[in-house]
Amino acid sequence: MSNPLLNLREGPVARLRMNRPDLHNAFDPMLIAALTGALEGLGRDDSVRVVVLEGEGASFSAGADLNWMRGMAAASEAQNLADSLALARLMRTLDELPKPTIARVHGAAFGGGVGLVACCDIAIGAHEAKFGLTESKLGLLPAVISPYVIEAIGARQARRWFATAEIFDAAEACRIGLLHHVSNATALDNAVQRQIELLLKAGPFAASHAKSLVRRVTAQTDRDRLDADNAALIASLRVSTEGQEGLGAFLDKRKPHWCE
Repeated sequence: MSNPLLNLREGPVARLRMNRPDLHNAFDPMLIAALTGALEGLGRDDSVRVVVLEGEGASFSAGADLNWMRGMAAASEAQNLADSLALARLMRTLDELPKPTIARVHGAAFGGGVGLVACCDIAIGAHEAKFGLTESKLGLLPAVISPYVIEAIGARQARRWFATAEIFDAAEACRIGLLHHVSNATALDNAVQRQIELLLKAGPFAASHAKSLVRRVTAQTDRDRLDADNAALIASLRVSTEGQEGLGAFLDKRKPHWCE
């Protein structure tokens, strides 16, 4: 049996490549566990500065494996709960990973595959990519991935796509906010590489903590507390080792050490 996930390193860049091409990288418990474990490990690895999530073969991820779905249909509610919690852990681990993440999307991204895209900080897709939140065709809903998809595309769009299970293209995915950029398939790797290079030019702490700032700001309703917290954050960053190096490099018209 082949490894369901390839963990590839290119210096400070880690590429997690789902490796079930014959099944369009569909989810099953082994792939979910492998992704979760790999992400947790990368989150603790100080040498990793960017994580790229991609798929081997014709698709990014076509959602749930049919054999897995067949087994869950015959399983008890308690077994389904445990199974769903494992998927929820994967999505949350990816969403909160203390590293910038990029989804490289081609082919099909359905169901849980859309969830993975929504959890990544940056999502770049090929023109030919197709997307679908297809659970309602089976009398189900994309419950576990819903917080991340709704955050990406907004409540109004989610109400449509969750209910209809309609397939949509990359241009529509970009319009509603699921993708940040759409590229020709031949230029997809170049588009991803450009984002990698931008992230590597940013301060490592700044790039990895941007998402936590966004999360905290959007969750805070007390404006006075928000102002105080943000003022304290920028003050601490200005005197931090990274902040001092970044400001010093800018003023000295040189590259900061993390770009060397």
